[in-house]
Amino acid sequence: MSHDATAPDTHEGSGSAHRAGRRSAPGPRASRRSAQPRKRRGLKITLGVLLVLLLAGGGTVYWLYSQLDGNITGVDIDKALGEDRPEKTPTSGQNLLVLGSDSRAGAENRELGGGGSVGGARSDTAMVVHIPEGRTKAVAVSIPRDTLVTRPECVGDDGSTVSSKERVMFNSVYSQVGPACVVKTVEKMSGVRIDHYLEINFAGFKDLVDAIGGVTVDVPQAIDDDATGLHLTAGPQKLDGTESLAYVRTRHGIGDGSDLGRIGLQQQFLMALLSEVKSQDLLGSPTSSYKIAKSATKALTTDSELASLTSLAEFARSMNGVDPASMETIMLPVAYDRIDKNRVVAAEPQAGRLWKAIREDAAIPEDAKKSPATGG
Repeated sequence: MSHDATAPDTHEGSGSAHRAGRRSAPGPRASRRSAQPRKRRGLKITLGVLLVLLLAGGGTVYWLYSQLDGNITGVDIDKALGEDRPEKTPTSGQNLLVLGSDSRAGAENRELGGGGSVGGARSDTAMVVHIPEGRTKAVAVSIPRDTLVTRPECVGDDGSTVSSKERVMFNSVYSQVGPACVVKTVEKMSGVRIDHYLEINFAGFKDLVDAIGGVTVDVPQAIDDDATGLHLTAGPQKLDGTESLAYVRTRHGIGDGSDLGRIGLQQQFLMALLSEVKSQDLLGSPTSSYKIAKSATKALTTDSELASLTSLAEFARSMNGVDPASMETIMLPVAYDRIDKNRVVAAEPQAGRLWKAIREDAAIPEDAKKSPATGG
């Protein structure tokens, strides 16, 4: 795997996705509900936003709503991809493509990216999150950014047509053609219809973690990474935004220094982050809720269908039953490329079986979760 953390488009990206939080005193609504079983509230940042708006009252409601709503960037994925796409699942299951983007636009993102003069934006963390019918559990499949894929013919952000190309690094698709082409690439390689797109940038990720008061993770082994400035001992550690970003980006501090070695850290952190958001008493702390919502909306780019507070809130409500603790995390089975050992390719038949199970909303076979290349 490549060890160059600052290589241009065709080599690397850089990163994105906890702490066991302290609950503030419950407000009146929370007290009235204290005798009822507490519902699971995974992925509900936006519900807290709406509660803040309701509590604010009067003209302030419209001002707050407009400010937060205007923070969200939307991408019209459906228009860009047209009709040549996999069929929608016949069930009520949903598939989300979640990307962490390494945008070097702006001083804050450049500083968080490790400095230097690298331009453009690249996708770092990439997960296909499948929520089966019933929406009481979820599976997150990480796609290693060093995976060699066939990029399909796509329409770029400027409206020009970009021809298909074989053996390109997965993380280069974002910088070369844009987010819609990343969705199309995932759909072509998996046969899975992507229903929604969510992207978070470097600076937004840092601010979100700081807004919720940090995140606690159980560091599996000591990390000593001069490249990111991350130095942690093994065991539970509370990380602030900058440390969290370094944690999900570290390559040289764990495993063989490749992208594969850090995927486990990214998946672990995502679960911890979602659990922390769930543990926050958004009902009892409107000020905290607004701060979290502001950070989250500024960080987000979504498909146009989700690009509003009301749409995000409705989607979050539909995810009520998904508990981060029950989410299964899997790395796409990959094998080292025969030509370039610093790259990987989808391992068959494991990858095919994994995608087939997701398409059919079925249980994923155990042998479809095993990867010949581990990064260990």
